Amino acid sequence: MIKLRCKKFFRSNSKVASSNAVVADAKLGGEIKWELRPGGMLVQKRECAENDGDSIITLRVSTVTQCHHISIQPTSSFGELKMILAMVTGLEPKEQRLLYKGKEREDCEYLHMVGVKDKDKVLLFQDPSIKERKLATNGHVQVIGSTYHTICV
Repeated sequence: MIKLRCKKFFRSNSKVASSNAVVADAKLGGEIKWELRPGGMLVQKRECAENDGDSIITLRVSTVTQCHHISIQPTSSFGELKMILAMVTGLEPKEQRLLYKGKEREDCEYLHMVGVKDKDKVLLFQDPSIKERKLATNGHVQVIGSTYHTICV
């Protein structure tokens, strides 16, 4: 990381403008943090970019009957969240439906891109089509009046 001193590129004739610039420099600490992007461009470092790599957010994942607190990185995807929830709830990731802010989220969407923050609530539902299939089969398959047991290998 490169640190450069803040330089003024303009001159002010009024004392009010120069006193405001001094106050602004005092608030910033007099230093601007710079970063070198992969393309070779030198840009001012963003504050949120510093915290993204180290931070972990806690999500409240609510099902119909339970509430789970899951710690995950904000740069993770909803697919990765489903994999963690599969270990906690016992539902396979393909059986899960995650809703955030009233919309169902796809596996490829990232938490930070959607706007998920620390201590936000995510709703977890079981996919109704898979739930119906489980209830219909219930360990047996009905084929023209005869009963067959399913075998999972």
